[in-house]
Amino acid sequence: MAASTVPRLRGALKGTAPSTRIERELWDAGRDVIVGVDEVGRGAWAGPLTVGAAVIPRDRRVYKVRDSKLLSEDEREAMFGRIAGWCRTWAIGHATASECDALGMADAQRLAARRALDGLGLEPDVVLVDGPWDFIETIETRTLVRGDVHCLSIAAASILAKVTRDRMMRAEADHYPHWSFDSNKGYPGPRHTAALQWCGPSPIHRRSWVFMDGIAWNGVDRFERSGPQGRLF
Repeated sequence: MAASTVPRLRGALKGTAPSTRIERELWDAGRDVIVGVDEVGRGAWAGPLTVGAAVIPRDRRVYKVRDSKLLSEDEREAMFGRIAGWCRTWAIGHATASECDALGMADAQRLAARRALDGLGLEPDVVLVDGPWDFIETIETRTLVRGDVHCLSIAAASILAKVTRDRMMRAEADHYPHWSFDSNKGYPGPRHTAALQWCGPSPIHRRSWVFMDGIAWNGVDRFERSGPQGRLF
């Protein structure tokens, strides 16, 4: 469904462009590889937790990049190829639904981030993370609340991660049609809830999540981790 040209930017988005202010401060301080990182899928009931990592160039810009949540699905798809070709390098890391169950959300997010950073092919000097929590920890990191809105490298990572995960969930809909993954991408919603009540969870549902307690169909028990992280979600 990728478009060949980027749609005209909607008026409401024209004054919301992220900047390279933080990246330029770090470049001027002698840092070379500045990585923007964002995650998607944390609140989903099914599918992977996905982390995008993007290293943008100093001397070229791609316009119309915005936080992925501000763009429509068609707009994100149209921007994906341009952003991927513009970045110095980029990578995506995933933690599967079963890994989310086994590890808990915090460690699953760390795992997906590590996989994304390992895929870059460059050693990061600084990682810019969207939100207040440093889930990188092993590399110098700056956490930025609303970083996907204000920081260009994080906004680029957010689009790359969101489009990649959405494509994966649309493909999963072919294997698991009852749960409408092509439209809900694994997130909660009335049709998703109804399908769970009727069919129970699919193999790619996160069975430690609290939604499992509300399923009338009881063919599959809720997954419980041993130790202090059990039944957190």
